Amino acid sequence: MSTHSNRNEPVGLIGIGLVGTALAEHLLTAGFDVVGFDVDESRRDHLVGLGGRAAAGPAEVARRCRRVFLSLMTSEIVREVVEGPGGLLAVETPPQFLLDTTTGDPEQTAALADRLAKRGVQYLDATVSGSSQQIRDREAVFMVGGAREAFEACRDLFAAVTERALYLGPSGSGSKAKLASNLILGLNRLALAEGLVFAERLGLDLRAFLELLKLTSAYSAIMDTKGEKMLTGNFTPQARLAQHHKDVRLILDYAEKLGQELPLSRTHLEVLERLVGEGDGELDNSAVVEGIRRLGRNA
Repeated sequence: MSTHSNRNEPVGLIGIGLVGTALAEHLLTAGFDVVGFDVDESRRDHLVGLGGRAAAGPAEVARRCRRVFLSLMTSEIVREVVEGPGGLLAVETPPQFLLDTTTGDPEQTAALADRLAKRGVQYLDATVSGSSQQIRDREAVFMVGGAREAFEACRDLFAAVTERALYLGPSGSGSKAKLASNLILGLNRLALAEGLVFAERLGLDLRAFLELLKLTSAYSAIMDTKGEKMLTGNFTPQARLAQHHKDVRLILDYAEKLGQELPLSRTHLEVLERLVGEGDGELDNSAVVEGIRRLGRNA
């Protein structure tokens, strides 16, 4: 069990996108000195504006921090950041703990954890159920896989960013839980979008209808987080549609390995692929409602 919680301790952050920025805000508020890197210079500048410090690359973060958050797009990018030239391992003394919020491939996650353990680095797949706004509101749930002692050693970091961090088991457990929970979450979002478009075509007042839904057995929390965005068409991203498109493809890849059919997720993928193909991948994932509308127009 660790009581480690040094104020002003430098904590690393690789990836300063939507999730990374929300993490940085909480860590800075908690008194940690956030040292971050992103390939996008404007994001590094934004971190500095928040009160953090920008690094020239992952290796510099590794030299300055014993604990590092990763918030990246794919397992392949994580591997490059960790093991590639100029990566986190390209220093004499690498960080002791990596906390990876990336929605990644569970098999690759577990394999990376094994390789890192041989270097004396403890790796946690600390995936997140919730958007960047939910992280900002301390409503996100962190699903953590890895060594129990590593989880305990980083409790103070989790406490800085969330009210709910759950330890699930060995390496890969967080990644697996994220895929399964994202399957359900994404379909809830798609069902809400389809229902709203149907109600719209029926001539119902959508705002009144959404409030009605919240009082019925049809209710899901997605109505609270995405309902207003769907009604107003405000698709400023809290979680990008392209990110979920990547997640659904990964979900279906694993389902194929397991010999499981996921017919609803296949339909979901078709809607997401159409939106991404039409250039809407950077929009919030609530923009799936536009995908449903366009299906109707093209019918």
